[in-house]
Amino acid sequence: MENPFKIKAYGVGEFASLYFPDFEKRSASNQFRKWIIKSESLKSKLSNADWTDGQKLLTPKQVGILVEFL
Repeated sequence: MENPFKIKAYGVGEFASLYFPDFEKRSASNQFRKWIIKSESLKSKLSNADWTDGQKLLTPKQVGILVEFL
């Protein structure tokens, strides 16, 4: 049985690397931020969860929003 994804605090680069495993961590982070900025609805949901562009750590609440959205 496969382990379910764990909602916890993640570094932005660590989390982004889950979506872009073939990218360097910095490139994955940059691409991930572009996704967030382009999507007004995602950006709004994350902002309501105290997300700010440039933060280095995602809270469990923010991770939950990202997992649900993506």
